[in-house]
Amino acid sequence: MPRIPLSEFLTGPANAPILDVRAPIEYAHGHIPGALSLPLFSDEERARIGTAYKQVSQDRAIHIGLDFFGPKMSRLVKQAQKLAPNKEVRLHCWRGGMRSGAVHWLLELAGFKVHLLDKGYKDYRRWALAQFSEPRAMLILGGLTGSGKTDVLHELARQGETIVDLEGLANHKGSSFGAIGLPPQPTPEQFENNLALVLSQLPPTVTAWLEDESLTIGRLNIPKPLFEQMRAAPLLVLDIPREVRTRKLAAEYGKEDPQQLAEAIQRISKRLGGLATKEALTAIATGDMEKMVDIALSYYDKTYGFGLDNKTNSRVVRIPSDTCDPVVNAELVLAAVARELTTRRV
Repeated sequence: MPRIPLSEFLTGPANAPILDVRAPIEYAHGHIPGALSLPLFSDEERARIGTAYKQVSQDRAIHIGLDFFGPKMSRLVKQAQKLAPNKEVRLHCWRGGMRSGAVHWLLELAGFKVHLLDKGYKDYRRWALAQFSEPRAMLILGGLTGSGKTDVLHELARQGETIVDLEGLANHKGSSFGAIGLPPQPTPEQFENNLALVLSQLPPTVTAWLEDESLTIGRLNIPKPLFEQMRAAPLLVLDIPREVRTRKLAAEYGKEDPQQLAEAIQRISKRLGGLATKEALTAIATGDMEKMVDIALSYYDKTYGFGLDNKTNSRVVRIPSDTCDPVVNAELVLAAVARELTTRRV
């Protein structure tokens, strides 16, 4: 049966959805972005086949698989018709083996046009991990907590700049409060898959903007090869007064669940100290968001300042501003970049 390489598979017909025939637990762990789950075997069936393969023989595992496959052939075709009304699909399993081969045969028998991925999802993972080592031109937007860096990043995008929103991909804003109001974070593997696809789509001659991050965003890690490139890239730091940032964050957190805010404070209680933690929790209970934020910033400002002092391998440009308005600050950032380029030419 004909198989196509990954590059052709990913850029295949838009009306041909990607169908992942691995077990649900495999799909949940990580999948090609946009792929739909059409499992040939359930998690339990996959486990039984794997046990038979290891403990008995390959032939025994194949026979068990066929016993599972036979009764569900009609259902698989009906599911595929719902997922792909045009009856054209891109199909893969883990490494392009018997699972995708069996479903390929079945769907072609049912009148589908099938594009089968050579070497399967395993090849996508190899490709995805390689993306993080690709050299890329980038600029890093930094600033103390509450500076509105993400808002500025999105404003830059609205003005035609190219951005990579790491926090958006991670479903996390990066601090102890970062998960509040956001969907659950993806698995580490899925985060890498999604990020790799975004990076691969960056125009090669364009400089991308990324937000200054630590190695971890919530419970996810930025791939180290990419993180090292970020550390070496020019860093533009918004320098906004603490009282301005405090008001911004207080307005945002005032809309959130007090219990989640209290849990966030408890997570950094060892760094805040007993008295500050107690005062912050009392401020949450009484609705004094500005006081709670001010206490939290006493920790976060020190942490970011320490990290900034240790960025010895990147060029740092400070950009003073007295507002968190993203439109104003985006203009200031772009003007700073223009000045830097002019200075370098001179």
